[in-house]
Amino acid sequence: MIRFESVSVTYDGAAEPTVRGIDFEVPEGELVLLAGPSGVGKSTVLGAVSGLVPHFTGGTLAGRVTVAGRDTRTHKPRELADVVGTVGQDPLSHFVTDTVEDELAYGMESLGLPPDVMRRRVEETLDLLGLAPLRDRPLATLSGGQQQRVAIGSVLTPHPRVLVLDEPTSALDPAAAEEVLAVVQRLVHDLGTTVLMAEHRLERVVQYADRIALLPAPGAPLVVGAPDEVMAVSPVCPPVVELGRLAGWTPLPLTVRDARRRAEPLRERLAEHAGDGRPGAGAGDAGDGRPGAGAGDAGSGDSGLGVGERAGTGPAVAGATPAPPAKTPPHTSAGWTRRLFGRASRRAATEAPAESAPVAEVTGLGVRRGRVEALRRVDLALSPGETVALMGRNGAGKSTLLGSLVGLVRPTSGTVRVGGVVPYRTPPQELVRRVGLVPQEPRDLLYAETVAAECAAADRDAEAAPGTCRALVGELLPGVADGTHPRDLSEGQRLALALAVVLAARPPLVLLDEPTRGLDYAAKARLITHLRALARDGRTIVLATHDVELAAELADRVVLLAEGEVIADGPTADVVVSSPSFAPQVTKILAPQPWLTVAQVREALR
Repeated sequence: MIRFESVSVTYDGAAEPTVRGIDFEVPEGELVLLAGPSGVGKSTVLGAVSGLVPHFTGGTLAGRVTVAGRDTRTHKPRELADVVGTVGQDPLSHFVTDTVEDELAYGMESLGLPPDVMRRRVEETLDLLGLAPLRDRPLATLSGGQQQRVAIGSVLTPHPRVLVLDEPTSALDPAAAEEVLAVVQRLVHDLGTTVLMAEHRLERVVQYADRIALLPAPGAPLVVGAPDEVMAVSPVCPPVVELGRLAGWTPLPLTVRDARRRAEPLRERLAEHAGDGRPGAGAGDAGDGRPGAGAGDAGSGDSGLGVGERAGTGPAVAGATPAPPAKTPPHTSAGWTRRLFGRASRRAATEAPAESAPVAEVTGLGVRRGRVEALRRVDLALSPGETVALMGRNGAGKSTLLGSLVGLVRPTSGTVRVGGVVPYRTPPQELVRRVGLVPQEPRDLLYAETVAAECAAADRDAEAAPGTCRALVGELLPGVADGTHPRDLSEGQRLALALAVVLAARPPLVLLDEPTRGLDYAAKARLITHLRALARDGRTIVLATHDVELAAELADRVVLLAEGEVIADGPTADVVVSSPSFAPQVTKILAPQPWLTVAQVREALR
């Protein structure tokens, strides 16, 4: 169905091809996962299937790409529209109508399908993707994840023979991602649809793939094979595979279920190494009340991914849960999880004064947008040095809460104060030094024509020393040239640039909306390391995220939202361990022991 024959793509002005010598075939009715680090050319490969490369992007395509027998060099995207449906990283770029139902019907109208067929397929797609309650909603009022589902639905309704998906679950909550992937799998198995998908969140999709096509590095040969074989050599892999490598399991498990079947010996080893049966007791906790180094400490050699790194160096978290009393059994959630994070030790060693003012305080916050009550009676206090993850399904109110903190949303009821001021009443030039927001769409912050110009403008706006923003870009985005246009960066690279722009003003409160969207595991590790450094410096970090692995690695505290209300607020380990939807893979595999990350397991086994 899809055939690449010696394909290389070189963009105008580039010294080297973005991809080189690609040879592989995707048969009809097969789901192939395109994997690899950021910047290796995955989006270029996908664009060559839909005809966007080179007809829209420019550049030179050498070799031959055919889809259902049509050569994409001689067929423009509109001449492939009846065969190929494409969903890119940015759902907004797909929309041409104003409402959900109209958007789902538009592609079929373009192909001239009969009205009765269109009506039936719209209803089917609304049900498949859980969009029926949103059918009349303006697209502009939807959350990022809801927009992503509409974008996917708009290419499903014409029933294309080939689906090309670029990061299809990046903005979806865990439950919605499972629903979308289940629909894709049904299309493959029941209708014979051919799917080529690129995705960084491999923990969500690797188990659905028939084969994996791995681009290990820029310009490197493509590796194609069975998922377990490719994951054994891949530089990027999900936690379940990383844990399998650590435990020496062969073949490597790709699902939580497969890993749990083999995990009993590992659980016994962990209980033995932990000494008293508690995660973290053997991982940097000296047993003398000192906070442990934990996983991710400089001496652990695990690239700084471990949660426990914060324990010895991070500032106190106001309101952190105190150590459990001696009578608490060691196998209970409280006994395990508080020792897991070393919070009690850290609090005793570095506790801030009780009268320390919060960085931001939200009281009885309500926000109404038209007929939708986006937030209801939200109370939240954020302390210096605290890292908080806002989680919940799409449309729960996470982005609205961030918008209230940064002054973009005016409360309908209640109060919001950040650094002693009311955000929506404060001039932007003053507010930028109190709070900074990196939005879901980083390009909203980027307007200059080069990375260097963007950084220079950020330094001027923040009244920072020249070179401040560029130094941050060098840390977050190594290897990007000053003359690169922001639009030529990948989604993850644009996010890193936007974060550097926000941090140039050194705000004490940093807000990030879906910060790992478009990031591979290495880029996410760099982001985690940088955000930890900010927290150690006393900054408060608030992340609105669907990335449960990020929350497990980074957050001190999780706030769960549902229908605009706070339904849970507590230490990360306590909240995510008790949630089937938001528990990370390691927790699911090693339950009832509530370990959160592979780094913690690695450190305990030492």
